[in-house]
Amino acid sequence: MIESLKKLFSAPETEHHKPDAHQIAIAATALMVQLSRVDNDEDERELQAIVDCAIKAHQLTREEAEEILSHALDQAEDATSLYEFTGQINEYLDQESKQSLLESIWQVALADDRVDKYEEHLIRRMADLLHLNHREFIQARHKAESARS
Repeated sequence: MIESLKKLFSAPETEHHKPDAHQIAIAATALMVQLSRVDNDEDERELQAIVDCAIKAHQLTREEAEEILSHALDQAEDATSLYEFTGQINEYLDQESKQSLLESIWQVALADDRVDKYEEHLIRRMADLLHLNHREFIQARHKAESARS
């Protein structure tokens, strides 16, 4: 586990290797961590939503999801851009899977019962970096909101 994290976050940009499913889980979790921190109010409900989304999307145990979250929280401090995460996701996931990821990101934003302007702006940037159009952005939000009902 630690080795895959090191490989994910320290691989030289010139190295072109296709990320594995575990690395994608880490990258997706890191995006959600970035979102949870954008409003400077890291809410426990958001962190729990990240774990729940990781379990559902990547068929992880709760323990594995919490371990990935812990490492992603540490790595979030060092991240220089979202591209280091979205680049790997774009290589590995198809359009439908990326839209499901965006829905999970919306679920994290909605976990504290409010979406502030910084969260929405960051989700729009993530959608752009994941090559999702405005319709897909809106659909992901509506699905996330419906799932809460």
